[in-house]
Amino acid sequence: MRERAGALRGAAGTRALVRRWRSPRLRWPKRVALALAVVLFAPTLTAAVALRVNYAGDLQDGTRTRGQDAIWLGHAWVDGRKKDADLDAFAERIRGTGIRDLYVHAGPLEHDGTLPADRYPRARWLIDAVHRKIPGIRVQAWLGDVLASEGPEGMQLSDPDTRATVVRSTAQILDAGFDGVHFDLEPLVSGDRDYLSLLDDLGELTRARKSPLSVAAHQIDPLPAAHRVNSAVTGRGKWWSQEFFGEVARRVDQIAVMSYDTWMPLEGMYGGYVAQQTTLALEVTPQDTDLLMGLPFFHEDDLGHHESAETVAAAVRGTRLGLGRTDRDRDRFGVALYVDFAAKDEDWAAYRKGWGERD
Repeated sequence: MRERAGALRGAAGTRALVRRWRSPRLRWPKRVALALAVVLFAPTLTAAVALRVNYAGDLQDGTRTRGQDAIWLGHAWVDGRKKDADLDAFAERIRGTGIRDLYVHAGPLEHDGTLPADRYPRARWLIDAVHRKIPGIRVQAWLGDVLASEGPEGMQLSDPDTRATVVRSTAQILDAGFDGVHFDLEPLVSGDRDYLSLLDDLGELTRARKSPLSVAAHQIDPLPAAHRVNSAVTGRGKWWSQEFFGEVARRVDQIAVMSYDTWMPLEGMYGGYVAQQTTLALEVTPQDTDLLMGLPFFHEDDLGHHESAETVAAAVRGTRLGLGRTDRDRDRFGVALYVDFAAKDEDWAAYRKGWGERD
């Protein structure tokens, strides 16, 4: 009886709201509310539909692994926590895949650009063991730091002494035996000329050492000047302009797009977004630079990353769609898996199934 009475009161309340909504006195407020809804939500709906459409279509033959893939590895591989048995299991895990590069976390750098040697005490063991057990695999030192681009704390790339110290730290890490160096400096504002200057200096060193220079890259503006609008509204730098992305790509041997943490709420939208990012990156990356699209081998749920949307399967399909539409025969192209310590068996299975195995 109590439930029925509650239901009747609820129905009466609903009818009262409908009568008030239909009142002639609310004619103009209703029109204003409708106009605001159109202004606020129509662009979002249009973008969502466009991304979902971008995720549709057939995958083209030949859009599979080229043996140019990479994976980010955690610090445990160089600080003593990982042992021979762990490496044996990892070698078996990647057997037959297209993985060629390991980005092994050997930092972080200090804010002044220095790199204490005690941060990678087992680097020599790892490098020698990888070369012995997994021939053909390159071990790159993954170095990074928080930049002081959104606050007072962090590395100041505008300081020439800091940039010079980063170059010296790179020489130090190459002296330790690493095959190359991979930089992830964030958050990096689009158009940062000090960053380009650092890459120029690093390139001189790595070319002389015949070692690859690799960087992790922000996503490219999904809409014209999106990075400017986002920076003005939030004070943060999420995207790079396509032009700036091209400037970075021309200065390095390898560029890996961090195509995750996209804010996309649905899998189809995320896959369409990755397809768009792949096309935008391909359009401005030189043929002699390795271009890698990131795959989300991690599982979190927050504003930037929705686990149900940002799946490996969607990222792989989006990558293949973008590749097939833009530069299907490009050889120096691959995917980069982030990150080993958060990956699940289903992530590896989706990578193998969608991207294929090496011939």
